[in-house]
Amino acid sequence: MPLTQLLILALIQGITEFLPVSSSGHLILLPILTGMQDQGLAIDVAVHVGTLGAVLLYFRADVKDAVTGLPRLLTGHMDTPGARLAFLLIVATIPVIIAGFALKVLGIDEMLRSTAVIGWAMLVFGLVLWWADRTGPEEKTDADWSLKDAIVMGLWQAVALIPGTSRSGITITAARMLGYTRTDGAKLAMLMSIPTILASGALLSLDVLTGEDAVSVKDALIGAAFAFVAALLALTLMMRLLRSVSFTPYVIYRVILGVILLWIAYS
Repeated sequence: MPLTQLLILALIQGITEFLPVSSSGHLILLPILTGMQDQGLAIDVAVHVGTLGAVLLYFRADVKDAVTGLPRLLTGHMDTPGARLAFLLIVATIPVIIAGFALKVLGIDEMLRSTAVIGWAMLVFGLVLWWADRTGPEEKTDADWSLKDAIVMGLWQAVALIPGTSRSGITITAARMLGYTRTDGAKLAMLMSIPTILASGALLSLDVLTGEDAVSVKDALIGAAFAFVAALLALTLMMRLLRSVSFTPYVIYRVILGVILLWIAYS
C-alpha cells in the first residue's frame, strides 16, 4: 500500500476513533470519495491496535484497577472498585457483541456501508448528541456508574454498528442523558471502548486469517504507530477541552458533513 494512503488511514482512524464523529464512517468514506483502494481488513486491525494502545495508556490507572480486579471477579467477588469496574465493562460490552455477530451473520453489516446511511447517521445522531448535551444534568461522576447505567450505555453502544453513528458519540450521548458530567461521561465511553475494540479486533483478525487479505508487517507497524500517536493526541485534547467546551463543535462538524454526504448520495 502507498505510504501516503497508509498514513492518511492511520491518522483518520487515530483522530476519529475517540472523537464523537465516527471513525468507521470516515474509513468507509475514504475509498468511496477519493477512489483510493480499500485498505483491507489487515490494516483495519493494525490501526485498531494503535488506537487501543492510546486509550490503554491514557486511562492506565483505571485499566490497572480493572485488570487487577478481574481475578476477584472471576472468583465471584465484587468487593473491590477494580472488580466492580471490570464487571460493568463486561456487561456494557455484551450488547454490541451480540448485535455485531447478528449483523455479520445476516449480512446486514455490508448493506449499511453506504454514503446515504453514513450521512443520515452523522446528521441525526449528531443532533441527538447536541440535545443530550444541552438538556442532560451534570450530577453523576464515573464513581456513580451502576449496573443499570452500564446496561443502558451498552445498548446505546450497539447502535454504533450503524456506520456514521460514532461509538464514542453514542455512548457519550447516553451518559449525558443519564446525568453524567461531560468529562466523566466521556471517560466511561472511552473505557467502554477497550473491550469493544478488543472484540472487534479479534473478529477482524479471524477474517484476516481465513481470507486472502495480506499486508506487510512494515505497513501494519506503520499504521499502528501513527494511529497510536494520532489517537493519543486527539484523546488528550478532547478530554482537556471538555473541562470548558461543550460537544457543540463536534456536532457542527457532523451536521455539515452529514448534509454534504446526503447531497452526494441523492444528487
